[in-house]
Amino acid sequence: MAELKILGVWPSPFVYRVTWALKHKGVNYEYIEEEDLFNNKSELLLQSNPVKKKVPVLIHGGKPIAESAVILEYIEETWLQNPLLPQDPYERAMARFWIKFGEDKAVTFFTIIRAVGEDLEKTTKECKELLQIMEKHGLGKKKFFGGEEIGMADLALGSIACWLEIFEEVVGVKLIEPASFPRLHQWIQNFKKDPLIKDNFPNRQKLISFFKHRREAIVAAAKAL
Repeated sequence: MAELKILGVWPSPFVYRVTWALKHKGVNYEYIEEEDLFNNKSELLLQSNPVKKKVPVLIHGGKPIAESAVILEYIEETWLQNPLLPQDPYERAMARFWIKFGEDKAVTFFTIIRAVGEDLEKTTKECKELLQIMEKHGLGKKKFFGGEEIGMADLALGSIACWLEIFEEVVGVKLIEPASFPRLHQWIQNFKKDPLIKDNFPNRQKLISFFKHRREAIVAAAKAL
């Protein structure tokens, strides 16, 4: 088998999408942590992703692939066992629709970690509007976006959903109330309980501490302007 590596940083939900997909497929890989992504990117990262200089990057047989959604597709097409996309063309298209939705809207969800005051109120409202779209149109009566089992759309959206819970605690807002989003709330519980996710998830307190420090630094910098 060709050598397989992931370049990543441990707090990134986009990196976890890739590791979850490979573990689902039963594919072994070497994980390489970027020690200082914000201030001192490694030569390997800069060579592997010279356009965006971001993680994750999958390196397969010396060939780098960037962007988590693109990597998920590459994994699906390269390792055919344990498929992450439905066989039915329509269902496969719907899965890709929701993956694209998550890609397009992720910036709104992650903006909340640095929002304060009126910006926080605005971002919270925007996040809830997006969650309402997912609640109303995404799941229906299915256990997962992929049906009765976790699929590619779940890995793409679940990474956002699980990190939102961390952001809620760090920022002090509540986004996914069970009464307001019963389907999404149940989906998140099902997602987190799945052994693939439960056994391959960063330490919750470590995540909270990391994002708390990030938020404090961002807020302090904004006040200094």
